Order: sequence, then structure tokens, then C-alpha cells
Amino acid sequence: MLRLTTVSVGLLLAGLMLEGRLPVGVAQEKKEAPATTQGATPANGTAPGANPKDVQSLDAIVAAIYDVISGPPGARDWNRFNSLFAKDARLIAVRVPKEGKPTLVVMTPASYAEHAAAYFSEHGFFERELSRKTDSYGAMTHIYTTYESRETKDGKPIDRGINSMEFFNDGQRWWCVEIYWDAERAGNPIPEKYLGETKKQ
Repeated sequence: MLRLTTVSVGLLLAGLMLEGRLPVGVAQEKKEAPATTQGATPANGTAPGANPKDVQSLDAIVAAIYDVISGPPGARDWNRFNSLFAKDARLIAVRVPKEGKPTLVVMTPASYAEHAAAYFSEHGFFERELSRKTDSYGAMTHIYTTYESRETKDGKPIDRGINSMEFFNDGQRWWCVEIYWDAERAGNPIPEKYLGETKKQ
């Protein structure tokens, strides 16, 4: 997903940065007041209705998560983004400052959208899945989905990392419950086992 730091906001993502180095991805956005977002989840926690094609399978919802945050500079479809998440879902980014120990930045889908909107309005950001490891039990599914981020669709990669995603299937559709991510960096390479071939579900 985006990283979020004092200098920027890359998502998760995709990446932005919020008070440090954080990835769902990358890039840099100046720390400003949260931007107004389109289609943020209402205060009552009710998410917009999802496109059935986005939530009909695990592959579909994972593809939708990557697709909705990707694109050239401009607004993203935050109604679509919010429609993918269960009530009380969380996005959690590992923040690694230049000095000190890693910490966590915990966001709701709505607060992620607020921080990311300003960055995306001025910067291109494209994130794609490189590989995936999947485990399921009952209605629960967990995946490690390795990502790669770029500023243009065919540009040079600017970031890689792993999104740990939790999903719930209620028998009618898939819901994203959590996205928890960390970026590749010096001393923290992506293990080869997470760079293998993706097995579609």
C-alpha cells in the first residue's frame, strides 16, 4: 500500500508516508491538513454498496484493492474503495524512522482516504501484485500479497513490500477486514518464498 511520512503520504499502498517511513506502497506528500475526500464512509460506519464484480471472489477483491488506488494524478474512487471493507476494518502501516524502533500507524479506510487523496491529486501511483500466499479456514482467509509500486504505469519501480490482508466471506460476498503492510528496505529484503508464482483462488 501507500507509504506515509512526514515528507509524504504512499495504501496503502499503495505508498504514501505519514510521520516516518511507511508503505499499502510509496511516495511522498507534505504533511498537511487532511484533504476532503469523495465518498468517505459515513459516520454511522455504513460502507457504500459494492460492485458485485469487485467482491464475488478473492481474486476479484484483491484486484479491486490494487486497482482503486492506482492511476495517474487525479481523484480516486473512494466510494469504491470504502465498499470493499467490512465495518470497523483497519489499515495498519509499519513506520520505520531513520532513528528509533519501528512503530505502527493505524487507520480506518476513511482516514486512509483522507491522507491519500491530496497526494494522489498531484502524483501518479500504480501498485500491482507480484505474488501471493493464501491460507483459509471457514469464513476466514489470510493472504501475504507482495506488491510493487510505480509513479507511472510502465515506469521504474519505486517501492516493494508485503501487504498482509485479512478477508471475510459471509456467503454472499468478500469483505476486507484488515490490510497490514511493511516495505522492503535495507536490512529487510523480501524473502524469496514471497516472490514466487501467485496461485489464483
